[in-house]
Amino acid sequence: MGRTALYRDPVPFRPARAEIHLEPDVLVVRLPQNQQRRYPLDGCTPTVMDGFVHHTERRFVRMLVLEREHDRNVVITPPEQGSVAPNVVRLPEAPPDAAIVDTRAFEALADWVLSGGRLAACSIADLARLATIASSTFAVLIGEVAAQRALELVWSTYSPLRGGTDLETALQPLIDMARYEARAAEALVAALAHAAGASRRVS
Repeated sequence: MGRTALYRDPVPFRPARAEIHLEPDVLVVRLPQNQQRRYPLDGCTPTVMDGFVHHTERRFVRMLVLEREHDRNVVITPPEQGSVAPNVVRLPEAPPDAAIVDTRAFEALADWVLSGGRLAACSIADLARLATIASSTFAVLIGEVAAQRALELVWSTYSPLRGGTDLETALQPLIDMARYEARAAEALVAALAHAAGASRRVS
């Protein structure tokens, strides 16, 4: 398959972003106009595809389509990668009400819904990335799961002669993300609290 032909712009088009807050089974989208939408994820069929939006020309985006019964909601990446070459590729057009979110948030959300929304399938690095788009309540749960995953790694690699992986090393992806993402910081606090309690129980 050929690649989408894009033309870079000297002055990128930068529309306002929406904020997303993820719960285990609901996606809350806060639009730039301060409107709020709730997308139930239970039973939805997610699809990720290339697409475009119209500005003064066709602009390339990645689209996450969430379909559920007669409901269809679309989240897209910022239309800043460039203009799609006319008549070169056939792409679906994103609807005018599609929510525009930062690329990193889009990727974390897309990976979550495409994996079936299961924390058990996430590595600690995946959990750290997911925490950045989670609600406060969900971030705490993510932190606790990350702590349990880290403790299992610590306990499974420990040896009296060779030592093993320490908790801080195991949680490093979450520690790194917490330096600049508030929700990841909340998840880290929950992870450390959970790990401290688990250590007391096994001692």
